[in-house]
Amino acid sequence: MKIAQVAPLWEQVPPPSYGGIELVVSRLTDELVRRGHDVTLFASGDSQTLADLKAVYPRALRLDPNVKDYGVYETLELSQVYQNAAEFDIIHSHVGISALPLASLVSTPTVHTLHGKFNSDNRNVFSHHQKQAYVSISNAQRQIDLNYVGTVYNGINPADYPFVAKPEEPPYLAFLGRFSPEKGPQHAIAIAKKTGWRLKMAGKVDLVDSKFFEQEIAPQIDGQQIEYLGEINHAEKAELLGNATITLFPISWSEPFGLVMIESMATGTPVIALNLGSVPEVIAQGVTGMVCQSYDEMAATIKSALELSRQTCREYVENNFSVSQMVNGYEAVYEKIIQDRIHSNGRVRVGNIRF
Repeated sequence: MKIAQVAPLWEQVPPPSYGGIELVVSRLTDELVRRGHDVTLFASGDSQTLADLKAVYPRALRLDPNVKDYGVYETLELSQVYQNAAEFDIIHSHVGISALPLASLVSTPTVHTLHGKFNSDNRNVFSHHQKQAYVSISNAQRQIDLNYVGTVYNGINPADYPFVAKPEEPPYLAFLGRFSPEKGPQHAIAIAKKTGWRLKMAGKVDLVDSKFFEQEIAPQIDGQQIEYLGEINHAEKAELLGNATITLFPISWSEPFGLVMIESMATGTPVIALNLGSVPEVIAQGVTGMVCQSYDEMAATIKSALELSRQTCREYVENNFSVSQMVNGYEAVYEKIIQDRIHSNGRVRVGNIRF
């Protein structure tokens, strides 16, 4: 198949540090190339990929202080994609609602992976384009009525996350994620202080969250019990998670997937999380982590989580959340959409073959 992958321009693909969508796009794109597909990746110019890279800007927009309006460059990217839509058998968009109007104007089908959440601002737009093809990244994400072609869980390459059979001494809890209220770093700190555990935290602070970080997080960081490592790269991330005794996932929103959970379990570290969004789909309760109903329960279940098998955590990710399984899922989605097009139109081009 000739496939266009359309990534956000905010981060490069793959991201050097934090960036869940871009990591998923990277792993998906490269594996599709390895399987023999002809893939074009639309992304920032500093991206690294096995596919043919097309860029409208030389580097990730987040890194350029001269960029004032992200939407301008996303519009240029999508214009480039859809002006050349006839070159592809299928277009796979990871950019959300901005691709919807253009996707409805071309004959090449577009499938949209929903990486974010629905809210009062975007629900009407999605509903207006209800019949386009959508992929959810968890069943919990399906909060409005759309044409869902399938649910495909995000996947990682477990080999990129060294297994740690025995965590570091002295033991510590880990928090990894964007420092925003909905990701719950403030709750991770409260849990650590309530239980007396050391807490190591890492992740980026977006401009929109800078006031929250300065007022709610920074005063709690003492470099001893509560340690902030900043924005870290992949190797540092794997080390942080792998050497932790437990990873905390104290979200306060309906997380669509939560890549940190499978990254942690891949290293062998179980996860304690609040029961919101995808959490019960990703964590095997009482096996690879604890799914809790409150932050107090999260604190109380640390003792039980210490008894969980780190080897089982690793095997669970290998068996359920690998890149191979993710790409199998997307290939099935692409084939279904193309077959539906055949049934609707009689004939369709796939690569150099007409059916």
